[in-house]
Formats: sequence, C-alpha cells, structure tokens
Amino acid sequence: MFLKSTTIFFLSLFLSFYTSTINGLFAQSKIQSGKWNGTLQLNNETVLPFRMEIEKQKKQMVFSIHNAEEKIVLNQLVFENDSIKIDFPNFHSTLKFKVENKKLLVGYWKNFNKGNQYKIPFKAVYGETERSTSINNFDFSGRWKTTFDPSTEDESMAIGVFKSKDAKITGTFLTETGDYRFLEGTVTGKHFSLSCFDGSHAFHFSGLLDSTATIQGKFYSGKHYSTNWIAVNDSTFQLRNPDSLTYVVKKEPFSFKMKTLEGKDFIYPNPVFDKKVTIVQIMGTWCPNCMDETKFFKELFAKYHEKGLEIIAVGYETPNDFEGQANKIKLLKERHHLDFQFLVGGSASKGLASEQFSMLNQIMSFPTAIVIGRDGEVKRVHTGFNGPGTGKLYEDYVKEMDLFIQDLLK
Repeated sequence: MFLKSTTIFFLSLFLSFYTSTINGLFAQSKIQSGKWNGTLQLNNETVLPFRMEIEKQKKQMVFSIHNAEEKIVLNQLVFENDSIKIDFPNFHSTLKFKVENKKLLVGYWKNFNKGNQYKIPFKAVYGETERSTSINNFDFSGRWKTTFDPSTEDESMAIGVFKSKDAKITGTFLTETGDYRFLEGTVTGKHFSLSCFDGSHAFHFSGLLDSTATIQGKFYSGKHYSTNWIAVNDSTFQLRNPDSLTYVVKKEPFSFKMKTLEGKDFIYPNPVFDKKVTIVQIMGTWCPNCMDETKFFKELFAKYHEKGLEIIAVGYETPNDFEGQANKIKLLKERHHLDFQFLVGGSASKGLASEQFSMLNQIMSFPTAIVIGRDGEVKRVHTGFNGPGTGKLYEDYVKEMDLFIQDLLK
C-alpha cells in the first residue's frame, strides 16, 4: 500500500511538472520577438509606461526592460501552469503574466519587499510606440531647482536634470540622499511625463509649465505614494555637499559589532583590517542606489584590494528575522560575485543604523559610505549615491573617489 501511494505521489508530481513545462513552453512559443510597450496601472488615472524587448536566445525567451540608457536583463523564467513568472536579478520582485496572444501579455508586478499582497497590474503590447516630432513642444533641457512637498513640513529640495528634443525627454532628479536613476518619457506642448521601472521602484513624474515659467508637477511611487512638486529653471542652484551631511561626533576610535552572514560575531577593528584603508558601506539589497554603489565598489575592490583596500558592507533588510535578512544579502553576494566582507545590520531602518553607528551624527540615507584610513580614523562619510543615471556627475565622482582611495593607500 505504501509503495502504491508513493508511486502515485511521484507520478502526480511528474505529471504536474510535465504539464507545467509543456504549458510554459507553449506560452513561450506564442510570444512575438521584438520591441514591446509595457505598462503598470498605478491607479485609476495613472499609467506608468516602459519599454521592453523580447529576444530568442538558444531556444529560450530573454526579456529586458529599458529605462533610458539602462538595460535590465530578465532571463530567470519559471513556467507556472499557463503563466510565466520572471524574477528580477537585483531585487525581490517578479513579473507574472499570461500570454493572451502573440502581441499581448497580461498579469501583474509583485514587490515582495512591500508585502506579499503588493501587486500592480501589468500589461505589454507588441510594437514600438510612434513618437510625435512636433516643433511646438517646449524644450525642458537644463537644470531645474525642484521642491518636493512644497509648503509642507516634509518639503525637500532636489535638482531636475533633463534633456529633451521634440517629443522625447530623459533625465533624473538629484537629491541629497541619491538620484532617481534613469528616467525617460515624452513631451507634448508644455506638458511632460517621466518614468522608471527597475524592479524595486515604479516612478512616474508629470509636469506642466505654467505662465510663470514654473513646472507644476505630480510624483507617484508605486500604487500608494504620491506628492506634488514644483521646479524653476536655475543653473546655479546646488544641493549640500554629500560629504558634509554625516560626520563624526564622538572622538573615540571608530568601532562596531555585527553578525556575519553565518551568524558569528564580527568586531571592527580587528587584525585582518589593521592598517588597511576600509570602506564601510551602509546599504540594503532592496535599494537601487545601493546597488549602483555596490557595482562601483566591486570595481574599486578589484582594482585596489591587493594594495590594501577592504570593503565591509552592512546590510539592512526588509525581513524581520536574521535568517531572512542574511539570505537576502547572500543572494546579492552570490549573484554578483562580490568578494568583500558582508555583515547583517538588521531591519531596514535608518534609526537602527544611526544607533549602531552612534559615533556619527546620523545615518540619513541608504547608502552611506564611511571611508577609514590606515590609521583607523574616519576620513570621509559620503551620504547617498548619485549613479550612472546622473551622467557627468557620476563620472566626476568615480574619478575623484578613485584618486582619493589612491592617496589613502600611499
């Protein structure tokens, strides 16, 4: 009887797997290769558009999402009955959809970092959107002094950096805690929209230039958050220096105690890091700016580790338990072949990070990078990270940071 039950169980399991695979392969075979227009329905009035491309590589479909110059490759396909599920490479989120026909995909985007029930309707239609080339569209190119949540207690400053031509616009917003990464969109007359979808965030900005040459804007992040913003063209406005926002307030030696990914105690300083130039990165795997900084630190580590550079990344994660937090960090470390030291800070809380690094005035941003010299003293604390989406600003930072590390290693 036991053998019969076991046989039936494994036969059912095989048939389930076989049926799922066949259904998935059939669904995959129905999809048209080429350029697609994806959308996320943030609310009843707001649709976030993004560009997709589907290619056939070695008899498998490879999806990619495009935000301006950024290309995010999605090749981790899983077939679930009549649906296809694709996980994002950097973040704990997924696209799940059905192939309605060769030119229509319908499903949802699920972001697990915001809870198991956080879903946004997704649709993709085959073909490339035709853009208008009207010469009457306003040119928004330039730097715009931007205020989010104007005239409220949450008011904050930013810089909008845009390039526009005819009906196309690209750019980003610089803030004191990082940039909004790669944004792209369209211009119609004196109205524009910009958006970005990277698997962690779904950003949608709209703006209208009024009679006073002020942009009146609306910003949506996902399906729950929205706020107003205004901007005026101002090429001279600057944000505070990111190296001045977080600083040492206690004179005692820089030290901390955390857990390794295996749950063992890690104390800094220790003999392994003695007389080494060390970057302590306060980060989270859910944070796109942190991922941009991690990619840069990987390059920096490969270049200067043998000369004495060490990097310690302390992860603050969305799960509430240590095991879940450690697993998120392990996945990042394995996927991106990161060889430097990773520690578990705890839950994704700037307040918690500020308590653990109490020798600093505050941790106001993920990421925050603390640079320590061979003598064990803090040489710089860099708040936030303006990544590749900021163009020359990012390039200048990379060059300056490289020279700074070289100088400390002498």
